[in-house]
Amino acid sequence: MKKYLLFILVAAFALKASAQDDFQRSPQGTQYKLLTHNTGDRIKVGDVVTFNVIQKTDKDSVLYSSFEAGKPAQRQVQQTGDPMMEVLQLMTVKDSAIIRIPTDSIFKDQEDKRPPFFPKGSNLLFIMKIEKVQSLAEAMADRDKAMAAEKEAVVKKQAEESGIIDKYVADNKLIVKTTPSGLKYKITQPSLKPKPLAGDTVFVNYVGRRLDGKVFDSSIETAAKEANLQQPGRVYEPIKFALGAQGVIPGWEEGLLLLNEGSKATFIIPSKLAYGERQSGPDLPPFSTLIFDVELVKVIRVKHAPTVAPSTTVKKTTTVKKSVTTKKKQ
Repeated sequence: MKKYLLFILVAAFALKASAQDDFQRSPQGTQYKLLTHNTGDRIKVGDVVTFNVIQKTDKDSVLYSSFEAGKPAQRQVQQTGDPMMEVLQLMTVKDSAIIRIPTDSIFKDQEDKRPPFFPKGSNLLFIMKIEKVQSLAEAMADRDKAMAAEKEAVVKKQAEESGIIDKYVADNKLIVKTTPSGLKYKITQPSLKPKPLAGDTVFVNYVGRRLDGKVFDSSIETAAKEANLQQPGRVYEPIKFALGAQGVIPGWEEGLLLLNEGSKATFIIPSKLAYGERQSGPDLPPFSTLIFDVELVKVIRVKHAPTVAPSTTVKKTTTVKKSVTTKKKQ
């Protein structure tokens, strides 16, 4: 954060100075200003550059900030007409610069797409700071290392989550079945009607909660009011979707195929079958285990190909009658 504030102060000072129009022009006409002049080799075509960037209007309104996003940008330098590519080749690691691009050139022949914050004669400003310069091989090695570390962290978190789920089941003395994928379920109201198949459309009522009991979603009005859920405009009725169309989380896709039409069940869905390492709304942080009380209200079946039973080959035994010919004696 300190580094970010310092960069903002330097950029603000440079922007004030830019009012004097002391920008330089590159051979291709790009307007730029180097804020620092560090020693070292200049960036060249083929290098992979990691840099922080702020996009602003010339009225100082921030449109995008990699600092706010929490992740710097990364691009491989190429010999193109892109103004950023051109200015990058004038810089070295730890350099900072401002690129000024007239919006009239951006919206030339497409004025209907010009937003109101970019009036005619205005500019788009890129304020950049180079953090790292690598060869393509070095950048790919770093990427692979980061991906491996991320994967290892996910596996570790999932193992911790699995232990928490097992403790929840034991503490609540639940009798559940577990599928090979890790889905735990208990049928609370059985039914003799057929099960749905992939492609069928299902209507499902549900109440979704976390392991701590907090209800985060429901299609049932009484359950939503009891949990004080704020769902303005929500129509409380069973939700409708086609199984196998990936319109719901994998835990639902798998679990509903195990139920008969008209039955009720409780699903305990690990995060790998739900939203994984992603945040999903304010109530579901990364690696959230979800519990759903569901009712498979109705199934609209599509025409499925008939199931062909395995054929049993019966070996046919053929009896060959030997023909005996008696030669008539002359």
